[in-house]
This record gives sequence, C-alpha cells and structure tokens, in this order.
Amino acid sequence: MSKKILIITGDGGESYETWFAVQRFQEAGYEALVAAPTKKRLNLVMHDFEPGWDTYKESPGYAIESDLTFADIKVPDYEGVVLIGGRAPEYLRNNRQLLDIIREFDSREKWIFSICHGIQLFAAAGLAKNKRFTCYEHVRLEVEAVGGQFVKSDVVRDGRLVSCPTWREQPAFYREVFACLQQPVPA
Repeated sequence: MSKKILIITGDGGESYETWFAVQRFQEAGYEALVAAPTKKRLNLVMHDFEPGWDTYKESPGYAIESDLTFADIKVPDYEGVVLIGGRAPEYLRNNRQLLDIIREFDSREKWIFSICHGIQLFAAAGLAKNKRFTCYEHVRLEVEAVGGQFVKSDVVRDGRLVSCPTWREQPAFYREVFACLQQPVPA
C-alpha cells in the first residue's frame, strides 16, 4: 500500500502550490489526493509579485480535479496534510467539517504542512496558540491575533507544523517536509 498525503484546496487555491505539491509527492512515491468541499474541477489562481504593487496580483491558473470531498476523508489513511494557500483558505476556514479534520490531524500527531494563506485554516481550527509559523506577510496578524508567533523565514517547523510564506520558498519548504516524513508517524 502506498503512503498517502492529503492536499486541501478549493476554488481560488494557488495553482502553482497545488500542482507542485501533487507532482512533488507523486515523484517521491506518495499518493497525493486533492480534497475540496465538492468533487469537481477546481478553478485555481496564480499569484505573482510585481514591482510597484503593494500586494500580489492574481490571474487565472491551471485547473485541477479534486479527488475527494471533505466528507470522504479518513485521517488515519494519511501521513500528513498540506494546506494550500491562495484565496481558498478565506472561505474554507468557515467549513466546520474541514476544521475538525485539521484538528484530527493534530490530535493524531500527524504532519500539517502549510503554504502562504493556508495558515488561516490552521488558525481557524484553533491550533495556532503558542505555535511558531511563517506565512504570507499580510496574513500574519490574523494568526498572531489567536496567539501564534510569526517568524520571518523561508520555512519554519514547530513540532508537527511546517510552514512557508509563498510558492517562492517551496524548495526550502519541501526539503523540510521530506525530512519530516522520514520520521516515524504514530500509529
């Protein structure tokens, strides 16, 4: 049986973060499954940074099919979960079923990997208090407001939470992710 990684996103999720996660885990021998509120073709977006802009710009991105819905998720089947950034976390953080899933990953001491705005889901699940993290700079106050501590770094690991600011830091992020996955996961 192959090892599985769960990738959480939805419409408005960051295209590059999603596709890179799927392909990176597949090439490492994992079954990477994309979960969303419904099983459908997801409309992803691309964010980029332009000189002179105070924040990122958004363009349509590559689409991806979700493999399963939140209702289909069985947390014990997965080594960890990747919380994708983009705009999807803005509305997914209101999905109580998803927040319970993230809490279950935490309570089972499984890995939680967060990119960019994905940290909004971790915070909404009530798990950020006293945790060190990094994320897109304009989301940090949201996590600090619930007791998290922002660290300006390409990647931050605090226990079983690994976070990075944006898709630009994915090389450092995935080096840490795969180092973590080499460690045993509790039964």
